[in-house]
Amino acid sequence: MKVIVESHGGTVEKFIGDAVMAVFGVPVAHEDDALRACRAAVEMRDALPALGVEARIGVNTGEVVTGTEERLATGDAVNVAARLEQAARAGEILIGEETFGLARDAVEVESVEPLALKGKVLPVVAHRLVSVFGEEGVARHLEAPMVGREHELDRLRDVFDQAVRDRSCQLFTVLGAAGVGKSRLAHEFLSGLGALVVRGRCLPYGEGITYWPVVEVLKQLPEVAVGTLAASTLQALLSDDTITSSEEIAWAFRMHLEAVAVEQPLVCVFDDLHWAEETFLDLIEHVADLSRGAPMLLLCMARPEFLDRRSGWAGGKLNATNVLLEPLAPGETELLVERLADLDPALRARICEAAEGNPLFVEEMVALAEESGAEEVTVPPTIQALLAARLDQLDPQERGVLECGSVEGRLFHGGAVQALAPDDPQLRTRLTALVRKELLRPDKAQLPDEDAYRFRHLLIRDAAYDALPKAVRAELHERFADWLESHGTTLVELDEVLGHHLEQAARYLAELGRDSEHRRDLGQRAGGRLLAAGERAIRNRGDMRAAANLLARAAALLPADDPERLRTQPLLAAALVETGELARAEQVLDSAISAARAAEDEQVEAHAKLLSVMLRGHRDPTLTLRGIRDEVEEMVFTFQRLDDDEGLGQAWFELGRLLMWTGSAATSMDAFRDALKVAERRDDRRLRRSVLTWIVISAAFGPLPVNDAIREIDEVRAEADAGSRVYAQALASAGFLRALQGRFDDGRSLAAEGRSLVRELGLDLDWAAISHLTGSIELLADEPEVAEQEFRTAYDVLQQLGETAYLSTVAVYLAEAVRRQQRFDEALQLLEVGKTLSAPDDVATQTIWRMVHARILTSQGDHAGAEHLARESVTLLEATDHLHDRAETLLCLAEVMSVADRPAEALTFWEQAMQVATLKGDTVTVAKASAGRDRAQQLI
Repeated sequence: MKVIVESHGGTVEKFIGDAVMAVFGVPVAHEDDALRACRAAVEMRDALPALGVEARIGVNTGEVVTGTEERLATGDAVNVAARLEQAARAGEILIGEETFGLARDAVEVESVEPLALKGKVLPVVAHRLVSVFGEEGVARHLEAPMVGREHELDRLRDVFDQAVRDRSCQLFTVLGAAGVGKSRLAHEFLSGLGALVVRGRCLPYGEGITYWPVVEVLKQLPEVAVGTLAASTLQALLSDDTITSSEEIAWAFRMHLEAVAVEQPLVCVFDDLHWAEETFLDLIEHVADLSRGAPMLLLCMARPEFLDRRSGWAGGKLNATNVLLEPLAPGETELLVERLADLDPALRARICEAAEGNPLFVEEMVALAEESGAEEVTVPPTIQALLAARLDQLDPQERGVLECGSVEGRLFHGGAVQALAPDDPQLRTRLTALVRKELLRPDKAQLPDEDAYRFRHLLIRDAAYDALPKAVRAELHERFADWLESHGTTLVELDEVLGHHLEQAARYLAELGRDSEHRRDLGQRAGGRLLAAGERAIRNRGDMRAAANLLARAAALLPADDPERLRTQPLLAAALVETGELARAEQVLDSAISAARAAEDEQVEAHAKLLSVMLRGHRDPTLTLRGIRDEVEEMVFTFQRLDDDEGLGQAWFELGRLLMWTGSAATSMDAFRDALKVAERRDDRRLRRSVLTWIVISAAFGPLPVNDAIREIDEVRAEADAGSRVYAQALASAGFLRALQGRFDDGRSLAAEGRSLVRELGLDLDWAAISHLTGSIELLADEPEVAEQEFRTAYDVLQQLGETAYLSTVAVYLAEAVRRQQRFDEALQLLEVGKTLSAPDDVATQTIWRMVHARILTSQGDHAGAEHLARESVTLLEATDHLHDRAETLLCLAEVMSVADRPAEALTFWEQAMQVATLKGDTVTVAKASAGRDRAQQLI
């Protein structure tokens, strides 16, 4: 419960027995604190039954005394909240009248009789809170005159002029509540603009539809030359039948935008950003951060609560601007009414007072007054009530058309409405009439051979939809899904859309208490579609956030005895791991393993167990890499016995990585090659890319001589797509190997090219990893100042990402660069970071920190301590085949012996270092060891 409260911005004041007391607006007030409290209450109510608990919840709003030492808030409002909680039934939420007044546009309530509460003379008005559906989005009457936005319009024009002048990409976000004028401002700005304008919208339904706005924009852009990889990536997105990744999609989309903008200024309008998936928001920031040399404006529109999700949006960017549209001032509201119509002064005054500065309310109220023609017009208290009044004035058949269209969404197709209202012979005539009445407008169809219409704003759509009884909604959603199944085959994300509509149909039947076979069938159909969409999001795009959403919904819909539901669990857990929800993934896996055992489904159990083993390695610091490796080896045999290629390929890959991390590079290459065979047999291109990346890493750091390793890496690079992650890793690894040969300029050039490529792809983790390689090249070249810059870059990026596995290794390498500059205290602090974050058998980190510390102790005259650590480092690596690292440990021990004036012992280790480095073809280390050997021989 505490997590839920805090996730909505509240504070748990105390736990009193079995009660939770929480406050919103203390110590920091927000304009939507009442709504936040209602959202938290609903989420708490819905979460408790899973714990075997039913709770009573009371919510109240009012003035309180705050700032006391004992409590955050005291006063009558708190006492009434407690009384409401006591009056509620199990599983019920009661909210006070003032809370309802502040959240009325976003909550569904049921009336209750006024309550006789202790301490109150008169009955207290309360409402039963049923659900929270959030604030509604709005589109404006764009033909209406714009009032009061001149300053914002000037800022927008200035930003566009800067984009053209500097040939730069600018990000401009307009924030504002429903009806406040976001779309009107954009329309005024875009009218007559000398630029190509394309638009994409984020859908208000069907969570998990990530790339809908990208696909919309791509269909509006002209064809341009963007290179083979970018073109194939975008074609993969449009066809959804070729595997790619979210990073490559963002890169390719940016390449396409830049190629278009080079020819003419480009404005991309992205509407309703508050509904966007996180992956799509990452894509926009990727374009804003990395676009160069082309005049481009990304114009985004969202409700203010968007910043609750993405508080750092545009933060720190010199090319980004956020503008919040406030309600119109009283004088501006009066001016807008005057410009729209000549109304009776009394009616005009009532409209201005009720509108509270909302231009949409003014426009719709004026339209209602003109349509009714009555001298006396009642001014509804809310925009929702106003729109409902407008719909009530329609002919019943026209209203029925709007209601059928509302089932598809804000944009709908004429064919869909005909399918939902097959007995209406005058459908086209009614649609034309609704356009004339400015409730609809024609729009570009998403489907071939169809006419499309868009509600003039989303609130009209919602008013029409909300008027439908739940039973009718369920029927219409199902019928629309049946129509779309045969007519929407060209939609890229058809499974997601169909899954949503079938899901809605099943949900409404459940809310009506109809636990029928038909409802089960609907859930099964919806779950199957969402499962297919989730699998595609993982395998084709690597969009794990969307996959987690889609798969969780599929699991909730599929019947408990459906085998597909069981298969969904490991996929869901894999997506959750990628999105960082490790605790939830662990719960899903535990459940999946138990269910698979009960169903005697050994295949699903094996998939869940493999992921569980790897997940425990991330979450349990007491586990060793070797222990995890042993378990994964057992899983290889399990998948072989089950003849399960998908599981076998993943198991070989995970085993290869574990072998590499524990110092067995040659054996890891065998595992990777086995994984590669499976990937090619299954045409699993995602697994193939992952395996090739790690083959490159093993070749660079394992026992292959440098020339052989370069040859193998170049073969991989020749097969990889130019511009891919594999290609970038191959470049950087080949650069490191050339540096081992003393070819520092060649090595720097290759590694820098690889790092630049992953930067272009927006792969922060890979960029940090390759910065580690560029730093290692500078250490080999004995340029510690430059090496420090490279390692520091990687260190800072990894810290920002919250990553620890790579960070531990980079920390100790950075310590070495700092040590070489005689900054011993700083080096020791960095070593402590590496030691703390490193696994006990992470041989690379465990070895390097000992070497660096040994050299520091040598400089400080502690020869015994230095020898102890140096010998430990040699022992840690002597059983491994990481030849360069082994040679480095022997060099370190030889240096310690030399400074301790023990030349004979030093000679032994100089010679051993030469032998190991020679096996690798590591001429830089051979030269260092040879010079040390010569000095030792002279002293002897």
